[in-house]
Amino acid sequence: MRDGTARKGHPAIWWVLAAAVGVVLLARLAWPHASGVPAYRWHFHVIWDYRRELLAGLWYTVLFTLVCIVCGFLFGLLTALARISGVRALAVPVRALIELFRCTPLLVQLVWIYYALPVLTGLQLSAPAAAAISLSLYGGAFYSEIIRGGILSIDPGQTEAGQALGMMPLQVMRRVILPQAFRKMVPPLVSQSIMQLKNTSLLSVIAVPDLLYQAQSAAQATYRPLELYTAAAVIYFLVLFPATLLAQKLEIGDKGEH
Repeated sequence: MRDGTARKGHPAIWWVLAAAVGVVLLARLAWPHASGVPAYRWHFHVIWDYRRELLAGLWYTVLFTLVCIVCGFLFGLLTALARISGVRALAVPVRALIELFRCTPLLVQLVWIYYALPVLTGLQLSAPAAAAISLSLYGGAFYSEIIRGGILSIDPGQTEAGQALGMMPLQVMRRVILPQAFRKMVPPLVSQSIMQLKNTSLLSVIAVPDLLYQAQSAAQATYRPLELYTAAAVIYFLVLFPATLLAQKLEIGDKGEH
């Protein structure tokens, strides 16, 4: 086991390698080119000048992600229960809906809901509302499969035991099945939630004021896209890297229990 663990490497090693590659790339940009073109001159002060906008975008991104995670999880839970309900008239259309959101790109869904849905329904949606609906439904489709898989992984004997105690089907699901299934679902749910945060970078397409949108606005105002997009990338990394390590730790812990 120790040898296998050693061969996999420690996450910190990859962090150091990624940082080294970044330093090399930045040094290459700052070094004079062989063709005689002047080296790029960094002006990092623009990042400080627009720090409030970037932090506001980060706050909006995190808050928006949390809202979409909650809404997506509720959508996923309801659709997962519908699919395993045994009612074909309910399970078939729900499955079709889930596959529709899973098998089409989020960007397409986002643009369609924001631009096409109002044409069909006459209901005008603000950019944040359209983004919340798109991201919640897209993420909820994946949450649904995770929840359904977790529920189906529980021994059917658990359901029979709950029914033997006189519980109703919903009581068995709420008190017996879901608590056990949730422990197995935590690692993939965390991974999918990380993807939800990554997907928020697409929201700038419809002018939702997330982190990337703020970086784009600042870059257009200062003509310093390299500095501001680099700052946005670093901020995303600082937020997502610890979350990724947490997901890996939960996954390893879940495998260790089995």
